[in-house]
Amino acid sequence: MERRDLVRIDLTGKTALVTGSTQGIGAAIATGLGRAGARVAVNGRSRESVDAALERLRGEVADAEFVAAPGDIATDAGTRQVLDAVPDVDVLVNNLGIFGARPALEIDDDEWRRYFEVNVLTAVRMTRGYLPRMREGGWGRVLNIASDSAFVVPAEMIHYGMSKTALLAVSRGFAKEAAGSGVTVNSVIAGPTHTGGVEDFVYELVDRDLSWERAQREFMRLHRPQSLIQRLIEPEEIANMVVYLASPLASATTGGAIRVDGGYVDSIVP
Repeated sequence: MERRDLVRIDLTGKTALVTGSTQGIGAAIATGLGRAGARVAVNGRSRESVDAALERLRGEVADAEFVAAPGDIATDAGTRQVLDAVPDVDVLVNNLGIFGARPALEIDDDEWRRYFEVNVLTAVRMTRGYLPRMREGGWGRVLNIASDSAFVVPAEMIHYGMSKTALLAVSRGFAKEAAGSGVTVNSVIAGPTHTGGVEDFVYELVDRDLSWERAQREFMRLHRPQSLIQRLIEPEEIANMVVYLASPLASATTGGAIRVDGGYVDSIVP
């Protein structure tokens, strides 16, 4: 019989925190890390949303350990609440983000600030909170969930694109701060991904009377024609890359922007 060697990722003994993980990509990442053996802290703004997510996650991965880390990390008080709930982590996944369509000239100053605050400064705060202890321990992973919009800025949401471009710079800078310590810092470039929030976004841009299958095809044809897979990415596909980068197998990958974009970004680098 032909022998097949499989890559096995074992995060047993590691603690991971995934921000914004009560649904969508964040929940898929929490699920993947739990399946790999990590103890996973689930974050959302309210205790109710976190408890509901914990119930779902524990039903999907019965032998994994999921713990609550509620708190609105876009605020100082919420950030402290999360840091107090989970004082030490080995893997930090900065996933929290907001998005939405808005004509460029209608984006006011407050909205520009809100996108920067939520999509960029939350990652800075959490990294600042956990990186020192990772360095002291000689091992750690910081992963920032960025977007193809960092490179291909959509005309309908340039404030979102701006925030994700800034996140790439944050990742590269903190990777330099962690140089030689055993801690790696990377960005994951997520392409157009199928989540509940994205379904709502798709229907903002195409006919709401279409079935989801037809609406998705129309959205990709009109608004994301560069995609080489010509479909939305499933959250689990993003999670697979995150789990790998969180593992000891990715020890030589740092300061990078790793693409899981379905070939959407028309470039051979990064």
